[in-house]
Amino acid sequence: MNETVTSGKNVSSELCALYGSFGYVRYKMNKFEEYDLYARNKDFLVADSVITFTDTNGKLMALKPDVTLSIAKNSRDVPGEVNKLYYDENVYRVSKGTNSFKEIRQLGVECTGEIDDYCILETLSLALKSLQAISPECALDVSELSVISGVLDGCDLTSSQKREILKRIGEKNAHELQALCDAAGVDADTVALLKMLVTSYGDPADVLPALKDALPGHPGLARLESLTASLGSDAVHIDFSLVSDMSYYNGVVFKGYVGGLPESVISGGQYDRLMEKMKHTSCAVGFAVYLDLLEGFAVPSAAYDADVLLLYGETDSPAKVLAAAQKLTEEGKTVCVRKTVPAKLRCKETVDLTKGGACHG
Repeated sequence: MNETVTSGKNVSSELCALYGSFGYVRYKMNKFEEYDLYARNKDFLVADSVITFTDTNGKLMALKPDVTLSIAKNSRDVPGEVNKLYYDENVYRVSKGTNSFKEIRQLGVECTGEIDDYCILETLSLALKSLQAISPECALDVSELSVISGVLDGCDLTSSQKREILKRIGEKNAHELQALCDAAGVDADTVALLKMLVTSYGDPADVLPALKDALPGHPGLARLESLTASLGSDAVHIDFSLVSDMSYYNGVVFKGYVGGLPESVISGGQYDRLMEKMKHTSCAVGFAVYLDLLEGFAVPSAAYDADVLLLYGETDSPAKVLAAAQKLTEEGKTVCVRKTVPAKLRCKETVDLTKGGACHG
């Protein structure tokens, strides 16, 4: 048996435990929120379709399509304070998998307050650990929006032109990017730099040196280099086509992928500009895990189903069997207790109580 099915249902408890182990506190919210919150921030949502209804007091309400907006809205600005939250909530929106409204279980991590580079590194690390919990075959693509925005801010572009150029960058469409820049009168050196950013992808140690030569002293590149080096994983890649909505996001943004799925199962980044829109002085960084994409998703399983197969017979008392199982778990081992050997079960070792607890491979 070489595969097992990993779904949102059976990975969520592991992820919640992971976030809790780093001191994140669970955030709970109501199923309903005033529709105005989502109407004013539709561009921030994964899907802009929202289920609405009129409350008994005449207010237009919405079944929550997102949790981050609620966290941002209810955040407090306290100097020197950092709030670390995780959520495990059902949201209601159009599913990427079915293109119809669904109740979707979504997990996420949000860190608000006086965010520093450690907070960002911790968030990236949790995103990477989350991907690895879903599948060993994974990739975390990271970008720094200040690099792209810095190049574009040096050009005389209308908001419409900038929006179209960013769209082509997100599509990695170097040909149309060239055509748009030519039409907007962007100089050849800047176009070459943009195309270089768009086509640069891969290991940070391979990608960043050439970009640092092209943009010497750029703090965004230095920051990316430090963060990705600290993660120390071959699964981390640089990808400047991750442009997100710059009216909400700034700084580091990222997406996470697992083998066998074409869409990102994790998306996140810094969203200080959303906090500004909600009249906050504090900053924020976080990510969401899209569990609906994992339904029925098959990934390689661990090498073993349990550490120990504990076999017992008709004459072994239940108390004796339970004591033997508990002793093994206290040793940090996982145990599968059976009377007979199950077909296709993979264990490191077998303990047979009918033979005096003899251990064999």
